[in-house]
Amino acid sequence: MNRLRIALVITELDWGGAERYLVDLAVHLDRERFEPIVYCLAPPPLNAVASCIPPLEAAGIDVHCLDAKGPRHLVRTIRRLTALFREHRPDVVQTNLFHANILGRIAAHRAGIQQVICGIHIADRDAHWRHRIDRWTSRYAARHVCVSESVAQFTTKHVGHPREQLLVIPNVDDPSKYPPDCIVEPVDLSQFGIPSGRKLMTFIGRLHPQKGLDWLLTEMPRWSERLTDWDVLLVGHGPEQERLERIVQEKGLGNRVFFAGWRPDVREILAATDLFILPSRWEGMPSVVLHAMSSSLPVLTTEVEGVRELLGPNGDEQIVPVEDSEVWAERLIQLASDETQCVRLGRENRQRVVDHFSIDVAVRMYQDAWETLSIS
Repeated sequence: MNRLRIALVITELDWGGAERYLVDLAVHLDRERFEPIVYCLAPPPLNAVASCIPPLEAAGIDVHCLDAKGPRHLVRTIRRLTALFREHRPDVVQTNLFHANILGRIAAHRAGIQQVICGIHIADRDAHWRHRIDRWTSRYAARHVCVSESVAQFTTKHVGHPREQLLVIPNVDDPSKYPPDCIVEPVDLSQFGIPSGRKLMTFIGRLHPQKGLDWLLTEMPRWSERLTDWDVLLVGHGPEQERLERIVQEKGLGNRVFFAGWRPDVREILAATDLFILPSRWEGMPSVVLHAMSSSLPVLTTEVEGVRELLGPNGDEQIVPVEDSEVWAERLIQLASDETQCVRLGRENRQRVVDHFSIDVAVRMYQDAWETLSIS
């Protein structure tokens, strides 16, 4: 039986939700049936050791970085990707994220490849021009994979892709990488300046307006005086960092809010966390919520795409309307004050990942989609 050659195309290979998902998918494929090859539009990550490249190479998966550094390299990148497709002749091209979706489908068309599936990971509300480009080039894609039903609904309504062309394959996680299945030593919080004995609520993600951290910090005085033994740890980097640091200083929160920057030890940070928070304005199906659930943590998140599908029956206890300061403060104080509820939610969150969002589910669905497309 000949293996199907699968081209996995993504914008970059620094660690992120979509990038981690691609790695998990690639390394868990049935290698007797599929041969994955990864194509990255961007240059190799500056810190290759702390990127997605080592686990891909350890699994024997070829990685090609095209060295695109901005719009000026658009035509060159399409030409390079087209040449690689003509050389490698993949049976199916699977793209992920906007830039890879557009350039990947154009290059596949130029290389004579019709079996293209594009991955939509987010309901991007502020990208109307991207939606137009997506529609204009959609004739080069056979199907689109959405990470949640809410992203599929958004895509049909705002981008214009017919619902019958959309396939929902949820984000997934591997709970075996988290306690109690493996031993993880909690990170030493003193390195961030957090005194011992403090309770911790943690955000992990890009410091970007999408994540709503400006709103969270602006409204923090509404509840921080009621939770005097709790601190906030922000893990990640991004364009909003300087602004967020100014808000912290203006609100006098310098001894309650701590910036960790990008970290490779997410599991260890989650092991030291008591409550995970995500105040986003929009999402797709946030992988970081899955990581928190796998870590047996309670979650407080805004009502953004994918979170109800993740949290299931316990959603009402852990979800509040976007930028509803009063309800956020009320729910946060309730969770932070009720250890029994937090333990129960954490335990049930983890079990929900085990039951509904294991990596095996996603791998099987992708493999079925690729095989169906390859023989159509």
